[in-house]
Amino acid sequence: MAISFHAVRTVPKPAKAAIRLVTGEQVAAGLPGVSAAQLENAGFEGKVDQTHTWPSGGRVEALVGVGPADEVDGVSIRRAGATIARTFGRHRRIGVLLPDTEVAAPAARQALAEGVRLGGYKFLRYKTEGEPVKLTRVDVAGGSGVRNQAALDLGNAVADGQILARDLVNEPGGTLTAPEFARRAAAIGRSAGLTVKVWDAAAIKKGKLGGLLGVNRGSDLPPRLVELTYRPKGKASGTIALVGKGIVFDSGGLSIKTGQGMMTMKCDMGGGAAVIGAMSVLPHIAPACRVRAFVPMTDNMLGGDATRPGDVLKIRNGKTIEVLNTDAEGRLILADALSLASEAKPDAIIDLATLTGACMVALGPKIAGLMGNNDPWIDQIRAASDVSGERVWPLPLPKDYRKQFESTVADMKNIGTAHGGALTAGLILEEFVADGIAWAHIDIAGPAWSDADDADITKGGTGFGVRLLVEVLRSFVPPK
Repeated sequence: MAISFHAVRTVPKPAKAAIRLVTGEQVAAGLPGVSAAQLENAGFEGKVDQTHTWPSGGRVEALVGVGPADEVDGVSIRRAGATIARTFGRHRRIGVLLPDTEVAAPAARQALAEGVRLGGYKFLRYKTEGEPVKLTRVDVAGGSGVRNQAALDLGNAVADGQILARDLVNEPGGTLTAPEFARRAAAIGRSAGLTVKVWDAAAIKKGKLGGLLGVNRGSDLPPRLVELTYRPKGKASGTIALVGKGIVFDSGGLSIKTGQGMMTMKCDMGGGAAVIGAMSVLPHIAPACRVRAFVPMTDNMLGGDATRPGDVLKIRNGKTIEVLNTDAEGRLILADALSLASEAKPDAIIDLATLTGACMVALGPKIAGLMGNNDPWIDQIRAASDVSGERVWPLPLPKDYRKQFESTVADMKNIGTAHGGALTAGLILEEFVADGIAWAHIDIAGPAWSDADDADITKGGTGFGVRLLVEVLRSFVPPK
C-alpha cells in the first residue's frame, strides 16, 4: 500500500473526504459547518476513536476525535491516523486537518502519517479475495512548509520500515526459512545502500558460533547470520550495534511446545525483523552514528541430531552453556551475536528478542521489558520510547539471581528456576557482552504479536521495535 502525503494550506477540492481531527473542547465550544444538535444526536463528543460523517458538496465531511486537548500526543494522533485509514481507506484521495493542540506540528504530522500507513496495513499475500486499502494520497492541511513536508515524509519512511518488519513476521515459517530470511535481509540492505555480509553454514562453523550451530542441529535447513552496516557521511559521532533474534520458527526442539504454543511461533524472529526494518530507514533519517546490525537465523526443530537436554555448547566468546531446555534457544543464538557485536567495540548495544513468556506474564501483551548494564543508556531508550509510542518498562538484573543458572558441568545453564525467567534470561545474555560496553536488552515477547486489530496495530506481526530503534538512532549519544 503506497501512500503519498502532502503538506498543504487547505484541503483541496479533489479530495473525496475532508476530515478534521478535533478535541473534546473543540466540540464543546462548537465547530464551524456542523450544528451542535447534529453532534448531540450523533453522540459525538470528540473522544478517542469516535467518528462522525456527513455528505457535503459531492464529498464526505468527517470529524475524528482525539480526546481532551491536554492529553493529545503522538500516540493519540497516530491512533486517529489509523482510524482514518480504516474508515476512509475506500477513497483514493483524502484531506486531513490536524487539531490545534500543544503537540508540535512536525511531530503531529509524523505521527499522522505513521498511523494512516499502519492502520491501513493488510497482509494479503496468501489471500485469494483480499481487498487492499485504495487510499493513495493524503493532503494534510494547515501548512505547506518544508518542515511540515519533511515530517510527513519521515513518518511515511518509518512506517515503511515497520511494514517491512510486519511482512517478514507474517510470513509462514516454512516459507521464510533461514536462507530465505537472509536473502531478503541482504536485498533490503543493499537496496538501502548498506554494507551487507551473509554468513553461511561454513562461515558460521569456522567462526565458532556454537550457540547458533547447536540450535540448528535439529533442522534440515542451514543457519545464516546477516550483518548490515550503515556508515554516516563524515566522521561518525559514535557506533551502536543492534542485535535481533532470528528464530524463523520455534517448535521448542526436543523440549517441544504444545500445539497451541506453536501456532504463532513464526513470529519468533520479530526482533530480527525489527532490526532489519529499522536499518532500512537509516538512509532517510541519516543519523550521525555508525550502526552495525547482527541477526542470527535458524529454526528450532526436532531432527535426528537435535540438541539434547544436557548437551553443552561453546559460544563464540569461549564460554560454555549446558542446555537443559531446548525451548530456551533464543539466548543461545543471541549469545553468539552479542559476542560478535562486542568484538566490533561499539559504544552501545541493543538486542531485541521475543525471548520469554515470563516477560509477557509480567508486562502483558503491549509493553516490552527493558534491562541493561548502564543507567544513562537505559534512560536514552526510555526517552526514545516516550517519543515513538512503543512502550518499554525497566526490569532489574539482580546479581544474586546468577546462582539460578549455575551449572556443575559448564560455565552456566541456559535456564534458571521457575521464577524470574525474564530476569535470568537477561543475566545470561549479559555474560556475552564485553566489559565496558553499554548494553540494553529489550524483551518483545508480548508486543511483537497481536491477536486483534487495535488502532495502528493490525492482527498478526506488529513490527514492534522499529519506531523505537529509529528514534534511538536519531538521538543517539554515546553513553558514559
